[in-house]
Parts: sequence; structure tokens; C-alpha cells
Amino acid sequence: MSSSTAANQTRADLSRFPRTRYQGSKRKLAGAILAELHDLKFTTVLDAFGGTGAVSYAFKCTGKQVTYNDILAFNHQIGRALIENDTVRLDDDRINAIGAPQAGVEYGNLIERTFEGIYFTDEENRWLDVAVGNIRRLTRRYERAIAWFALFQSALVKRPYNLFHRSNLYMRTADVQRSFGNKASWDRSFAEHFGVFAAEANAAVIDSGGTCRAICRDALEVEPDYDLVYVDTPYINRSGVGVDYREFYHFLEGMVRYGEWPGMIDLDSKHRRLIRRRDPWSNADSCHDMFRRLFERFRNSILVVSYRSDGVPTVNRLAGMLRDVKRHIRVIDGPSYQYALSTNRRTREVLMIGTDSAA
Repeated sequence: MSSSTAANQTRADLSRFPRTRYQGSKRKLAGAILAELHDLKFTTVLDAFGGTGAVSYAFKCTGKQVTYNDILAFNHQIGRALIENDTVRLDDDRINAIGAPQAGVEYGNLIERTFEGIYFTDEENRWLDVAVGNIRRLTRRYERAIAWFALFQSALVKRPYNLFHRSNLYMRTADVQRSFGNKASWDRSFAEHFGVFAAEANAAVIDSGGTCRAICRDALEVEPDYDLVYVDTPYINRSGVGVDYREFYHFLEGMVRYGEWPGMIDLDSKHRRLIRRRDPWSNADSCHDMFRRLFERFRNSILVVSYRSDGVPTVNRLAGMLRDVKRHIRVIDGPSYQYALSTNRRTREVLMIGTDSAA
């Protein structure tokens, strides 16, 4: 296959990656990121903070051996569905049956009991309890992972702001004239959304020829044996405010860990978030040390860091940390890119590439 034919095939495969409403997704930037790496020789890749899997998927499309990692259990299911999975799809019968009670099956009612009036209507909460029960009963793990993916996307699209940082159910149910939000998506049933997103996930399943896997670990505990490590940590803005994905998406994490969920919930919080735990990656005081430790751990790999021009640490400071472990550093200014919900139009995407030999 010629290089131009291979590039066209990669672009075609990348276009299959599902839409997502996940904050910070690199779906629109993944192709450009890979283009900056075209002159590097590598086979094995670690995506250390995998998130939506968009960059892992782009690497997979080029035939690399990709390890997708994320510490959150619900993200791990996304990696399993779209990165580790090469051939398995969820058939129409299973898609249509996800929200339907099965004869002889006893379903939990945790969501209906615990989240009344917070995120979804009573009817929707009952549907979710049943859907979670049916997904947990799927015996093939890749079918189960695709079902989880479709459920996550369905829950996000029915949420104002696509987050679970506050209740906001009133924004959906109030009988008022609206200038914000997509009421048609909010009002569409979970079953309809689930079918659409399951079909998108099915269409994204590809066998690129490389062996890929999805793991769920702290990035600093992953074995340091990769040709290239891609780093896209939680973002901390110049005011020192970090993105806490566990806080934003706690409801999704809870669904995957349904059996453990009751003991994880902070019942004193209005929106029933998970009991808080400190994330050193989202803390301006500790993130510098975390980057140093990460770069040191993977110092024998090509290091590729996605970043924002106004992040903490600063671009210059982070580049300095890379220089402590790599001989050659490239800092590439990308386009201005405004994420959903952000009002900041001045920051730019930055890509840092650390190697031991000049390109």
C-alpha cells in the first residue's frame, strides 16, 4: 500500500470515531496530532490518560500497538469497546432489549431511589436501573463495553451542559421559552438515544492489524515499556482551577460500579456526587511533581504531551521538565480551540514532543 493510500485509509477510519460530548475530547484534533508525529519511528504506544479514546483510536488506525489507560472505570469501558475490541459488535436484538425488563430477572432500583428529581425523570431513572442490570448480565465483555459506551453517551446527551456537576433537571422540564440547550435531544427517549450511539460504536469497530488493549490504572503504575507515550492530563487553568473528571462524570462511574455505588455516594451532597478524593493531577500545588515523576518513569520513550497555552504548569516550565529527560524538544503551537462550555477564546493547543534523537 502506498503512503498516500495508507493516509487516505487512516482518514477514512478516523471519521468513524463516534461523536462525543465529553469535555476535553481530542476527537477534532487527533488527526493533526498524528500528522506532527509522522517522522518518528515507533510501534508501541501508551495513551496514559485515555479519556474518550480519540487519540488512541487515531494511533490504532495507523496500525500501532496501542495501550489505552485511564484510571476511571467508565472510561476503561470506552477503551475496551473502541480500542481493544477489533471485531465484536452489539447486535440489534441486544440493543433493543437493553431497557426492557426480562422475565425472571430481579432488577435493582438504586438510581430510582437515590437520584429522584436530580438528573432524570422518574421514568428515565427506572429505565436506567433496568438497562444497567441488563448490561451487567451480558456475558461477552466487548458487547458489554459497547453497551456501556452507548449508555454513557445517552446519559450525557440528555443532560444540560452534558455534565453531572449539578442537577439542572429543571432546565429540561420547565415550560419556558428557551435560548439554550437542545430540548429535542433532552426529550428523546433513552431507548432511542441508546440505539443511535450503539450503532455509532459498532461502526467504529476496526481491526487495524495491531494488538491493542485497554487497562485501568494510575498512570504512574503502568509499566514503562513503550516506544511512545502520549500524555493528556486533566487541564488546570492559569487561575489554578483544575478539571476533575471524576466529579463531572460521577454518575457514569457509579453505573459501571453499580454494586459498589451505594458506599461511594456522598449522601450529604445535593446532587449525590461520589465521596471526594484528592486528585493530584487536578491540583496546582501537586501537578508539577506529578509531571516530573511521569516524565522520569517514561524517560526511555518518546514523550508527546498535549497541552493548553495557559495551563499550569506554564508551557515553558513543562518544556523544561521534558528537557530534564529528553535531549530534543519540539514545542508546536496549534490553532486556537474553544472547548464546549468554555468562554476562553485566547488559548491555543500546544503539542510538546521529546525525543533522544533529532527528527
